[in-house]
Amino acid sequence: MRFLILFKRFTTASRILNRQDEPKISMSLTTKNLILIIIGWISIGLGVIGVVLPLLPTTPFILLAASCFAKSSPRFHFWLVNHAFFGPIIKNFSHNQAIPRDICIRVMIFICCTLGISMIVINQLWATIMLSVLGIIFCAYLWNSSKPT
Repeated sequence: MRFLILFKRFTTASRILNRQDEPKISMSLTTKNLILIIIGWISIGLGVIGVVLPLLPTTPFILLAASCFAKSSPRFHFWLVNHAFFGPIIKNFSHNQAIPRDICIRVMIFICCTLGISMIVINQLWATIMLSVLGIIFCAYLWNSSKPT
């Protein structure tokens, strides 16, 4: 009887040491997840900075973080999607693939004001032309990608 108990303990211990029950996870998979998590948190940091810094956009960084977390960490992805401030950005983009028209108009006004100030500060003809063309292209893209509310 004592032999059977020792034998069970030995086989259980050897199974734990050999990890025959668990699927083998390659090192590259965990490294990939770690890199995606790091990129996701850096993107969140840049997105938070972009909330207060006018030239740094928030939405692309938050969408990048959501994509990285979706591929690497379900817990972080759930947190980000259900976040009070960043969650609606992700949900709106993933469900509609468009920006609401009222937000689009606010963004276009902000872009025009920022580019106008930049044109005044720089005061160079080539910069004014370049900023005007970029502003028109970006505003046209925003208007075409928005949806009426």
